[in-house]
Amino acid sequence: MLSFTVSPKQRSELLKNRPPYIYSSFMSDRAERVIEIARKRGIFWPSYEIYGGVAGLYDLGPVGIRIKNNIVALWRKLFVEENQDFVVEIETPVITPLAVLQASGHVDNFTDPVVQCLKCRRVYRADHLVEQVTRLNTERMRVNELEEIISKRGLKCPNCGGELGDVRTFNLLFETNIGPYGDSKGFFRPETAQGIFTAFKRVFESFRERLPLGVAQVGRVARNEISPRQGLIRLREFTIMEVEFFFDPSSDEGPPMERLGDLKVRILRGEDKLRGGSPMELKLKEAVDERIVNNPWMGYWMGVASKFVEALGIRGQYTYFEEKLPEERAHYSSQTFDQIVVVDDERIEISGHAYRGDYDLSRHIQFSGQDLTVFRKFDRPREVEKEVLVVDKVKLFSGDRERAKEFLERIQGMSQAEISRLLDSDELISGLKVRDFITKEKRRERVTGERIVPHVAEPSFGAERCLYVSLLSSLKEREGRNILSLPYEVSPYKVAVFPLLEREEIVAKSLRIYEKVRLFYPTIFDSKGSIGKRYARADEIGVPFAVTIDVRTLSDDTVTIRSRDTWEQVRVREESILGSLDRLFKGESLEAVGEKVME
Repeated sequence: MLSFTVSPKQRSELLKNRPPYIYSSFMSDRAERVIEIARKRGIFWPSYEIYGGVAGLYDLGPVGIRIKNNIVALWRKLFVEENQDFVVEIETPVITPLAVLQASGHVDNFTDPVVQCLKCRRVYRADHLVEQVTRLNTERMRVNELEEIISKRGLKCPNCGGELGDVRTFNLLFETNIGPYGDSKGFFRPETAQGIFTAFKRVFESFRERLPLGVAQVGRVARNEISPRQGLIRLREFTIMEVEFFFDPSSDEGPPMERLGDLKVRILRGEDKLRGGSPMELKLKEAVDERIVNNPWMGYWMGVASKFVEALGIRGQYTYFEEKLPEERAHYSSQTFDQIVVVDDERIEISGHAYRGDYDLSRHIQFSGQDLTVFRKFDRPREVEKEVLVVDKVKLFSGDRERAKEFLERIQGMSQAEISRLLDSDELISGLKVRDFITKEKRRERVTGERIVPHVAEPSFGAERCLYVSLLSSLKEREGRNILSLPYEVSPYKVAVFPLLEREEIVAKSLRIYEKVRLFYPTIFDSKGSIGKRYARADEIGVPFAVTIDVRTLSDDTVTIRSRDTWEQVRVREESILGSLDRLFKGESLEAVGEKVME
């Protein structure tokens, strides 16, 4: 794969003079450095490289998978474990039957507009192409609108300058067959949510039939993206971390906002976005009370998301929630916020927060015919007037008894709404008119509750995108060397153990210390190359502390501990290494745990 580097001045000139449509082919200097470090240090690289790679597919290497696993563990800690009184986790299949995605609306709505060059045959996301050239907001533009802009502006193929064809829609679902004969169509799931919705009743029953109920899932998903780009930002296969949070919208039971403290968030409202405004900072409670966020539970999960993103090493002033306009929202959402992280001049969506209402459960009730409602108990019984359907069995069975039995069996399998419809028509059931044998009556009944369809608030993260943004945000440079200043919880290894020299007794001592430390902290051991190069390798993968064993260790049993971020070192006694590291990971300064080494 060819690559090139340019100076900041050259980059500025290139960007200034570029055709607008090739904007996305230029990465920031920070992004290029992260991708180079990732390749070199075993974090991530394009999949199937020996065959030229496949756009949108990436491998995570030995270091990358450790960082990702730490990010997933951190997400589970904040979203699941710290809310285990009302959140559980499940796992559902990645293969999804056609009927499920028809009910969810993905078969009809999970599409993007594409346009193909008639000369070189390259295919582009039509909305992205138009946006990059015209700087117009193309969210939710219809096919005919995009086609009109391409025609009027005379847009050409960015690759060869050829004419562009008609704009058409492309479904992003990966299709497959379930079983050997191809008679049962399936798809690689585009989200984990539908597995949660279809399993809702089972989970609800196992959770002692209580609301609110959050159902979390971490798993692989796939979207057949038209133009994957920017490393791990837009992938065709990735890991999603989602919670589908089910609650009764009329309940007075709100979220435990006290768990978030006096948290402040930055929000860009849709109306402010239209005016070209900036995000405003306010207390999360104010955002909920003032209905900027339309539901308290939605606000709660946005607060948890803020804590999670901060734990990834991204400070609050570099992140905000952007409200999607009605035409920008997914088909199932009545309010959506994207959580945006700003790195240099790049805006990256790190999570989505959607108020899905009762859309999904209602659709699955409609398509499956199954009851996914829950029983809401009233504070006290109520007297209500109900319309009931009464079958005149005497009249029904006074005629052909076999036909009457068949009629009754078919009627019993119908909903009240279906029978009511038949009462107003001349349609026959088993050769009999429904209205001749069934009537509507109003009766007063004492009821203790009613059945409702729960509403859903959804926070959703992509794990690989979190990894990438964490790397971008943590990248520092010191004396021409790259440092990944990752938070301790995210770092792939917490400690590195180095013998200063490759003398037998120093290496042996170092290995004994390594064996002791690795029982408590993920630790690497490295004895190859100069100590400077080993420090540089550890810094580039984000190892917070390095323990070095030198000649002095052999005489007085002391070692040095070096900080990744400051490069300062202190000497501590060998028997106190674990205690010193524990204090450092709890936030104490390096100088507090040992004697400073003077350079």
